[in-house]
Amino acid sequence: MTDPAAPASAPRIPEAVHRRRWAILGVLMLSLLIVVLDNSILNVAIKTISTPAPTGIGATQSELEWAINSYTLVFAGLLFTAGLLGDRLGRKKVLLGGLAVFGAGSALAAFSVSPGELIAYRAVMGLGAAFVMPATLAVLMHVFERDEQPKAIGIWAGGVGLAIAIGPITGGMLLDHFWWGSVFLVNVPIVLLALALMVWLVPDSRDPHPGRIDPVGVVLSVVGLVLLVFGIIKGGELADFTDPAVLSTVGAGLAVLVAFVVFEKRSDHPSIDVTHFRDKVFSAAIAAIALVFFALMGVTFFSVFYTQSVRGYSPLATGLLMLPLAAAQLIFAPRARLMVDRFGNKATTTGGMLIIAATLAAFATFDADTPIWLLETVFFLMGTGMAHIMTPTSVVIMQAMPREKAGSASALSNTFRQVGGALGIAVLGSVLSAAYRRGIEDELTALPAALHHTAGESVEATLAVAARLGPRGDALITPAHDAFLHAMHLTALCGAGVALAGAVVVALFLPGRGPDRRPDAVERKLVTAE
Repeated sequence: MTDPAAPASAPRIPEAVHRRRWAILGVLMLSLLIVVLDNSILNVAIKTISTPAPTGIGATQSELEWAINSYTLVFAGLLFTAGLLGDRLGRKKVLLGGLAVFGAGSALAAFSVSPGELIAYRAVMGLGAAFVMPATLAVLMHVFERDEQPKAIGIWAGGVGLAIAIGPITGGMLLDHFWWGSVFLVNVPIVLLALALMVWLVPDSRDPHPGRIDPVGVVLSVVGLVLLVFGIIKGGELADFTDPAVLSTVGAGLAVLVAFVVFEKRSDHPSIDVTHFRDKVFSAAIAAIALVFFALMGVTFFSVFYTQSVRGYSPLATGLLMLPLAAAQLIFAPRARLMVDRFGNKATTTGGMLIIAATLAAFATFDADTPIWLLETVFFLMGTGMAHIMTPTSVVIMQAMPREKAGSASALSNTFRQVGGALGIAVLGSVLSAAYRRGIEDELTALPAALHHTAGESVEATLAVAARLGPRGDALITPAHDAFLHAMHLTALCGAGVALAGAVVVALFLPGRGPDRRPDAVERKLVTAE
């Protein structure tokens, strides 16, 4: 007989919401899609945007880094506040507002007439995305019961892979038929569709005891990160990281970030509750996400120039070349939880980090005529490694806090992912820039003084100057390719070193089995909360 006391096993969420939870997940993935899609589309467009008008807007390599990082830094700096606002005002309201701002920023970015305008409008897009990303995962945690959460998070993470697959191919097709701004304008109809579906399907939810907003912490974190990234990018632009202006800017950024940590520790309503990092498992999962995105975002930045500027592929062909990376994420992200069940978080995530390190090191062996199937194999393995990092670490982080704090947990995870990615683009992009300038410097001595510095900015800048010089510039093409390949090799090895450091962190601190089996204080807190 069935025990009448069984209602304890019934869904804790309203039955109407529980029935449509998979449709809600689809809408959340569509919202997530545009945030990730934008960056993956931009990856294949960077070379076109760096081309002088009318094809592009003549952005330098440092301006391209800022076009990416203005979005990323605003995104990262406001994620935690956006999570708190979602907890306080309602996640559905915040999602709708964030999507509207993101769509408006996309439309403005599409019609930018200068690199400065593009950088500014990308920051507006980052503002909107900051309110979308944490709310999607928070709503997911609200509409799924605990036993289904790992599966739902795996599918959610697979949506990132879908966006990575669609983005470069869509971007390449758009660039083959339209102007560069179309890679941003394409976001607008997706935003409109997501808004309509969200109003219809997604329930609102909020934290009954939300945290207070921390404006001082937000300002300190954004200012500190901007100063730090500005100094790093400037060092790469000058090919001199010991320049007093570079050192003073980086030092000021670090000082502001230290002040931010001190302020957060003393605040009774911090943006980031640093006490969470006393849990070594939680800290290791956050560190793994930050380090893997540090390595991957930097490599993605230079791989586009490798395929287009050195190998001569079109934007569409470049998008198709990245398909194995996305396919691997689509295949393995939803199944990574099965690996965790069998081998545990430690083995799964450490294995993923080691695969990432190996694939990054493989880039250090590539030259201008490496068989393309090797590049495809490396991209597939890279996507496989990433899938086996993101799913287990996301589950560890999200289940380390009560359901009511899901927005904050999601924001914390995404903050460190975006900060890791921004620093990866800044640091590895600056290593690439500095190494390239040193490698091409001797070949540029015969150029007029006005062109000398500009031509050394990046491989694309050198090739643009060579094209303007006509037959006289042909002698610059091979040295430019050689200097870029040397710089790419050095940058790839730096990225591999960062991934190895991540493997050490997770091997030391992640648990051998899933977080549900941890009998520590955080787990007891979860059980109590439920």
